[in-house]
Amino acid sequence: MKETASETEKAISPSRADGSRRWLSVTLKIIVPLAVSVGLCWVLMRGIDFGQMMEIVRTQCDFRYIALMMAMSVLPMVFRAMRWGIQLRAIGVKAPLHILCYSIFGTYAVNIVFPRLGEVWRTGYIAYRQHAPFPQIFGSMVADRLADTISVALIALLTLLVAFEPLADFVRTYPAAYSMIAAILTSPWFWLAIAAAAAAAITLLRICHGKKATMVKRFIRGLWDGFAAIFHMKGKLPWLLLTVLIWGGYFAQLYVAFFAFPFTREMLHSHGVAVVLVCFVLTSISMGVPSNGGIGPYQATMLFGLRVFAPAAALATDTAARMFTTGGAAFGSLLIASSTATMAVLGLLTFLLIALDKRRNSRR
Repeated sequence: MKETASETEKAISPSRADGSRRWLSVTLKIIVPLAVSVGLCWVLMRGIDFGQMMEIVRTQCDFRYIALMMAMSVLPMVFRAMRWGIQLRAIGVKAPLHILCYSIFGTYAVNIVFPRLGEVWRTGYIAYRQHAPFPQIFGSMVADRLADTISVALIALLTLLVAFEPLADFVRTYPAAYSMIAAILTSPWFWLAIAAAAAAAITLLRICHGKKATMVKRFIRGLWDGFAAIFHMKGKLPWLLLTVLIWGGYFAQLYVAFFAFPFTREMLHSHGVAVVLVCFVLTSISMGVPSNGGIGPYQATMLFGLRVFAPAAALATDTAARMFTTGGAAFGSLLIASSTATMAVLGLLTFLLIALDKRRNSRR
């Protein structure tokens, strides 16, 4: 009887472990991003009259600029597909442009529902569609995302030069926040912890043996091959040009959107391109927060950027500040809603075209 009970426990324990891993996966993929989106939206909207916000959108918004912004959003995604195609060719994967566009459109659509899984999906789609190794393609995708991170960092540096005065005024107003961030980034313990984590990971890979360790090492080697291809690929100049076009296209979208509302148009006329740059950098960084399509972090950072350039009269009284906050929330919410709707429509169309492409290939 004891042996039978022991065998039963052994049979049950793996299923329990699988159930725990499944719940952890669901929590990280769905619950945490959803909680971030809902939580930030609640914090942003709790002091705002939603009816008044919708009234501002209905009566003040010039939807022609929003429609133009939505139409313009397709171009950077096509440029992104072309740029990734250059990287893929460096590892021997020659995918047609329309297939690469499918992968990019689908990525944004998947990220609306499952944040960060869109990149894994596009890697798997190209690997399956082109009969190519997953690790190398995943490595090229990581290089693609690293290029975006470097681009945002460079744009942030440019923004510091262009909008130094209003940002300095903000830092003088809120010195505690600046001091806390500076203390973290300049702390030797922060960088020592990063170095220790990297060293531990490398050491663990070297001392581990067995079938699973070999599989992990092989995957990492393929990942590195795909990543390193960016340094010896052909077409570096077109790749750089496409990078400029991608981020120039994103910036142009936001610049056009600033003409949609009277108060944002007035801020643009008063402060020039600096206000768009600051909002652009902040909202671009916010997309790194795990949330559903940037919903929540986008509105919060957009409102933060607008407040940096808010005229003194707009924040002089509680009533004026509430009105400005309501207008900023209306602006940010409309932009992220328009972007999400565009991604959803493109995603539905993409998955339909992928299904048709799969049926056509199976018939062949």
